[in-house]
Amino acid sequence: MAKNKDPRDLSVNELRRLLIEKRRSGRHERIERYRETGRIVRLISDEEETSWDDIRTTLPEGERPQDSVDESRKRGKRVVDGFLLTVEILAVLGLIFVLFNGLDILQELNREVALALEQPTLTPTPLIRAVVLPSGHTPPNSPGGSRPNIEEIPEHLQPVVQSYGEIPIPTQGPQHAIRLQIPKINQDVPVVEGDGWEQLKKGVGHHINSANPGESGNVVLSAHNDIHGEIFRNLDQLEVGDLVILFSERQSYTYVVEDVLIVEPTQVEFLESTSESKATLISCYPYLVDNKRIVVIANLIDS
Repeated sequence: MAKNKDPRDLSVNELRRLLIEKRRSGRHERIERYRETGRIVRLISDEEETSWDDIRTTLPEGERPQDSVDESRKRGKRVVDGFLLTVEILAVLGLIFVLFNGLDILQELNREVALALEQPTLTPTPLIRAVVLPSGHTPPNSPGGSRPNIEEIPEHLQPVVQSYGEIPIPTQGPQHAIRLQIPKINQDVPVVEGDGWEQLKKGVGHHINSANPGESGNVVLSAHNDIHGEIFRNLDQLEVGDLVILFSERQSYTYVVEDVLIVEPTQVEFLESTSESKATLISCYPYLVDNKRIVVIANLIDS
């Protein structure tokens, strides 16, 4: 470079090189002076004396090594920030899932506790099951006349049955049977609640805890055949297909006979409830002997 060239005519890079040369010259003089006085030992060559900052200042902005380092650091920071943001989002989503799952578990626990606390509806049942079919009595022509026939109860159960008083008779309601018609044998008689000795003096007895007319289940009705009006004397004349009509205060219910049976007094299975709507008529048999039972079973066909 010409020495007589005006500095104002120099380019930026030329001015930088001049500045570097001046700094190098000054540094070299200081180093030589320190070396002469023994204050430093030469460790690098003259070619290596140029400082990193001097070299960096000669490069255009954007091409300096520090710029690449800064950009690399920024990219790394962005990656780390993105990773941390992703972790935070996943953590929030996990927390939301845990909360909703916890709510579902809590609701399920509440339902289970409610079910555990819920008491089942209890169906009242008689304290004692019948051990013989109702309407049993001694014939009117027997010594002592008609009376409840304790002899037909199995001997080992007689003390148990005799030790209990009569079951309370419920008040007759609008759903209970109040009248029975059997067209085939010309019977149209009242129905009362209960089938004990006193109740059967008044008409046909409805067995306590058996179904009411029209309901699903077994409507059990009994009456005498040779005393107290001989209401069921001709029950053995009924045949399959004959009609039995029951009345409540609200409406009538028609049943059709499906079977007529002669059974032992101890065959109490005919008192059991059924899934279908049935009516079961029971009386002593045969006439003036009364050591068996006649059972007529009918199915509901109309209401």
